[in-house]
Amino acid sequence: MTLRPLGALHRRLWLPVVYWAVGALLLMAFSFPMVFMAVSSLKPDDQIFLDLKTMNAFLPTGDVSLDNYVGVFARVPVAQFLLNSAFTSALVVGLGLVVNSLAGFALTRVRWRGQTVVLGLLIATLIVPFETIAIPMVFLVSRLPWFSIDSAGLQFQEGLMNTYAVQILPFVANAFSIFLFAQYFKSIPRELDEAAMVDGASWWRVYRTIVMPLAGPVVATAAILTFLPVWNAYLWPIMTVQKEDLRPIQVGLQYFFQENVEWGQIMAYTTIITLPVLVMFLLFQRAFVASIASSGVKG
Repeated sequence: MTLRPLGALHRRLWLPVVYWAVGALLLMAFSFPMVFMAVSSLKPDDQIFLDLKTMNAFLPTGDVSLDNYVGVFARVPVAQFLLNSAFTSALVVGLGLVVNSLAGFALTRVRWRGQTVVLGLLIATLIVPFETIAIPMVFLVSRLPWFSIDSAGLQFQEGLMNTYAVQILPFVANAFSIFLFAQYFKSIPRELDEAAMVDGASWWRVYRTIVMPLAGPVVATAAILTFLPVWNAYLWPIMTVQKEDLRPIQVGLQYFFQENVEWGQIMAYTTIITLPVLVMFLLFQRAFVASIASSGVKG
């Protein structure tokens, strides 16, 4: 009779140890590339290749300095690229949260004929790779009317090429974000809507004062998942933006492969690119985890 409680006690003691050990191994596996990148950004190329055969590749040993970062800022207009990416990412995330949450609200809280079909069609668009529609999108945005501001004032032009708008407008509406909002809004009791509408509230007021204040976790999740592809955009800006003062941060990578390739500077540049993503995730990680956990709870 005493063996069973002892076995249960042993399991209770060993399970947390196993969980922590597995978590530590996964953390090491996923953090090694970033540690290598950050450490290599402090070393010259010869030191990087010399340390590859040893654990020194992950340690700031040898000829360590900030010369690679100085070289990056001398070789590439990093500040301008960072500002461009921050500007476009902030607008895409901000506008996307409004547009996609409104679409998710209309697809779940407002009852109208065909809403299930529309949601299904939106989800179906997720299986289409971006590369298959990139060329048609370029043709489309090159013909759309737009305006520009210069010394002569406000002027209309044909096409969105070489503008901030071409990096923002095509990515505001996002099918996956709409699906996230729709799924989360389903878990909020409809009785709240009915009670508010009995008191004379409109759908806009229900969305603004009842549904959205309860949607903090999904807002954080949608913000992160919207921010990442915009910050990491490379193919689309290469195709649509030729002006250097409008290019985002990822396009700057091609500057390091034009003449002599210096891997230390490449590591420094990728470290600079990665830091905003890490900060973004650390700021919203609690809400992100809460949203993922709540997605399996039926309301």
